Amino acid sequence: MPSAIELNSPLDLRKACDAARARGLEVGFVPTMGALHAGHLALVKEARRRASFVVCSIFVNPTQFGPNEDLARYPRDLEGDVRKLEGVDVVFAPEPDAMYVPGERTRVRVDDLTTHLCGADRPGHFEGVTTVVAKLFSLVGRSVAVFGKKDFQQLAVIRRMARDLFFPVEVVGHPIVREPDGLAMSSRNAYLSPEERQRALGLSRGLAAAARAFEQGERRAGALRKLALGAVEPIATSVDYVTVADPDAIQPFPDDATTPDRVLLALACRVGATRLIDNIVLGEDPSPPGALPSS
Repeated sequence: MPSAIELNSPLDLRKACDAARARGLEVGFVPTMGALHAGHLALVKEARRRASFVVCSIFVNPTQFGPNEDLARYPRDLEGDVRKLEGVDVVFAPEPDAMYVPGERTRVRVDDLTTHLCGADRPGHFEGVTTVVAKLFSLVGRSVAVFGKKDFQQLAVIRRMARDLFFPVEVVGHPIVREPDGLAMSSRNAYLSPEERQRALGLSRGLAAAARAFEQGERRAGALRKLALGAVEPIATSVDYVTVADPDAIQPFPDDATTPDRVLLALACRVGATRLIDNIVLGEDPSPPGALPSS
């Protein structure tokens, strides 16, 4: 299979996608920040299944990082990433000043869906995400774009933005890709020491505990939340949130609420210095794999 074409210019990306559609090809798009792993490659595979011309962007977007977050040390390996992208037609890897031209002033904001969960702890994060994705959607044009469900709130926000701004983009969510022991794949897993890596299994174990209870009929939001928190709190350096929420509106349920038969359980915590997130849509997603810790 021919190697992917590497592009750095936004206008060259637009021309390549326009030319593909002019040839009768459907465009698939996978936006990433690089440091690619098997989870990203599953998104690429899904885009290839749905489209005949696949674009993958690799861009560490500075506007979605807060002042005390890990922009400077975020893992970068463009050459290695490109080698992994078999089946991709175009790799788009712009410099920051190509996506944020000198003097630019525009930002895209989605209200309400960004208030809770990660939005509460990372002010400005989703505004950075929606701004860069809006730019990318504008360049790629009519397409199917594949995002991972590990960033569930991000997926909901981008779907809302695409609908509200009439982007000709079908936004597809792909199931979380996990390691055999249940840990959700993430570029930030590379930061974990071996001991922290073992501790991080508390995230998926907490979700699995809540999933078992949900399958057995538990619908009290507080009970489900506390089952997950009970596995996360002992292993976390700090906990940002463990929240039971409406999966469409991203609105938390109070502990005394009775949940519907489809509900989001999402969590974020730090293990050491590394911030990790995970989630499950109870009533829809399979329980994470992996053995429970011995008693």
